[in-house]
Amino acid sequence: MPERHPFRFLRSLGRSRQIATVLFNYGFGDVVERLGLMRYIRWGQRLLFRRRADQETRLTRPQRIRMALEDLGATFIKFGQVMSTRPDLVPPDVITELTKLQEGVPPFNSATAIEILERELGGPVNTLYAEFDPQPLAAGSLGQVHRAKHFDGTQLAVKIRRPHVVRDVERDLDLMLELASMIERHIPEAEIFDPVGLVQQFSRSIRREMNFLREARTVEEFSRLFSHDATLVVPRIYSDLSSDAVITMEFIDGLRVTDHEGLLAAGLSPKAIAANGARIFFKQAFELGLFHGDPHPGNLRITGNGTLGLIDYGMVGRLEEERREQLVDLFLCISQRNVKGAVDLVLVVGKPSQEVDRGLLQADVRDFIESYYGVELDRLRMGKVLSDFVAILSNHGIRYPADLMLLIRATITLEGVGRDLDPEFNLAQHLAPFIKHVVAERYNPKRLAQRWKYETESLLHALHDVPLHIERTLKKLSQDELKIQFEHQNLDYLVTELDRSGNRIVVGLVMSSLIVASALIVRSGTVSGINSTWITIPVFILSSLLGVWLVYGIFRSGRL
Repeated sequence: MPERHPFRFLRSLGRSRQIATVLFNYGFGDVVERLGLMRYIRWGQRLLFRRRADQETRLTRPQRIRMALEDLGATFIKFGQVMSTRPDLVPPDVITELTKLQEGVPPFNSATAIEILERELGGPVNTLYAEFDPQPLAAGSLGQVHRAKHFDGTQLAVKIRRPHVVRDVERDLDLMLELASMIERHIPEAEIFDPVGLVQQFSRSIRREMNFLREARTVEEFSRLFSHDATLVVPRIYSDLSSDAVITMEFIDGLRVTDHEGLLAAGLSPKAIAANGARIFFKQAFELGLFHGDPHPGNLRITGNGTLGLIDYGMVGRLEEERREQLVDLFLCISQRNVKGAVDLVLVVGKPSQEVDRGLLQADVRDFIESYYGVELDRLRMGKVLSDFVAILSNHGIRYPADLMLLIRATITLEGVGRDLDPEFNLAQHLAPFIKHVVAERYNPKRLAQRWKYETESLLHALHDVPLHIERTLKKLSQDELKIQFEHQNLDYLVTELDRSGNRIVVGLVMSSLIVASALIVRSGTVSGINSTWITIPVFILSSLLGVWLVYGIFRSGRL
């Protein structure tokens, strides 16, 4: 449970009111009330927004979710885009709407862009680039891209981070984390989705994306890994012209994969391009363990000789060797109709968010395997297979690692791109050789020897440390220093409520005491020769203010 600041919403009151208002505006008044956010909506606005919300209810709930995220701005749009990669948590109809999220952010002022550029790179723009186009080529929620030219004649793309975007995103992340905590406290049925965990995952993702140097290092890693593969073009990074807020890379010029007429006019084969794209993607995932997580048509370019170019490396995924082998084992279990083995692997790779009915899970996995077992490879649709598999995970409350969900989502996207290029494109046929390669590599003598050496060294280290641990434990036990620590979870909310209730009781007692004291003074008529009116009036006013404040606090909390 994240640390919560009691005044976090007050510190960003304007933004908090906007969030509550947008949710209320799009027909989520029940959520606003359950979270206790009605306090942020002015009374005069509630009737107006309720009428608007009644109109919005004609839209589907997924549509209203998408529109609310769009209204809340860049950070929430990014959150929706990331959530669209989690089909194990988000229902399919919501996923469909979230994939429609478009940033649609207008570019910021060119003078501001040049000012940021010169401050970050430490020099006038005309000394940094031979040419620099002040008009942006494209704009997004975190930055915008300008064309430029290096002194050696190379065409460049310069991405510049938006001013104040880090401050605004951090503010929204604080509010999102607090909202997630409130959802877990007040909406128990949402716990299965792990709201706090999702926000924390998103926070890591967007912070990485805001750091352009991290993206630059990722591009350089792709370049190194594909240095001997002429079928993929990775843009060159100019480190001396890059910083946290600016990244300068080679401009990849080429045709879009959706430009079928242009590809044919250039003498290029869409079928060959689709096959090459599938090979490159699976090589990234299953051989190199680093893959482009967003291979949609806007991020793909086809050069004059048919080479594939990848741009925008803000969203990438990683698969460690152990994870890749687990995936291969799962594929093998399915191909061999090994239901028990498949269920074991599902539970090893995934993290159940609730108690799993193993018998029911095994029955669902058996039905899944029987549905696809024996189907000819050229008739198999990877997108449908993966969607059905994710549905099983979702039904049983099994969460898979974010990178694995990103791989599934990217695979489905890639199949759509491939079938647009080639109606007969079949992704499963391109996956099979990489599965065989991973299996063959597993039994490579050199690799087996390395694994045996590593595991033997680990065992020897553990055996070496056992006597030391036993000695320390016995020493603490003999000196009465052995301690067992218990950790209480989710008690902070109870402590806060008890503290709040105690404060109200104290205020009530003080108010009552003042009223009783002033009444006694009135009854006595005078106090030390002073007219009691001069004492009782201020006391009554003070007690009345305390009473009004106490009642207001109770009503404001929503608990009478």
